[in-house]
Amino acid sequence: MVMRLNLPVQPHDLLWGMPVAALPADAPAWVVEAVSLGHPVVVRRAQVAAGCIAVGVRGRTRDQRFAMVMKLADIARQVRPEQLVDAVDNLGTEWPALRALKQIRPMLDAVSLPWGIAGSAGFELATGIKVLHQDSDLDLILRAESFFSRQRAVELLEALDGAACRIDLQLQTPFGAVALREWAGSARQVLLKADEGARLVSNPWLAQECAA
Repeated sequence: MVMRLNLPVQPHDLLWGMPVAALPADAPAWVVEAVSLGHPVVVRRAQVAAGCIAVGVRGRTRDQRFAMVMKLADIARQVRPEQLVDAVDNLGTEWPALRALKQIRPMLDAVSLPWGIAGSAGFELATGIKVLHQDSDLDLILRAESFFSRQRAVELLEALDGAACRIDLQLQTPFGAVALREWAGSARQVLLKADEGARLVSNPWLAQECAA
């Protein structure tokens, strides 16, 4: 798979090139080890200074997550979640998350919107580092630049809920991200996650509301 630098960066992108010398003084030993080994960091949502990007480091266990900032100039390589989709055909099936990926690919391809693999599955696909296990969820993104109806969300959720493991799919709107499971629900408002913070909105695609 050919990987290329694809600036500007977006949430869930994996980035390589973080220098050990740039780590904050309070970085725990496992973070120093991960960066020293050349593991990528993942882009997260937060406002930071110009020329920088908010990122996080993942460790070997679920509780090992460390937030920090990376300079854009230090990025040596970038992989977006949608660049990992083609690797699905060559996956094994030893874990439920991998079996689920094979199950749901035709369903998501049929939506005709860009989608990608994030979380543990995305990290393992991009790096070859074994982080998946029997109880791993499957984290996905769907780039919905224009309005995605709640009825359409219900239908997609029903299709995905038949997969081999729990799936957490985030709809990426131009203004942030909203969980498919929430948008398919009955609540009038849903939680929109944006760089400026999280807020409740009734339409995650409505600029006036999302910017409030």
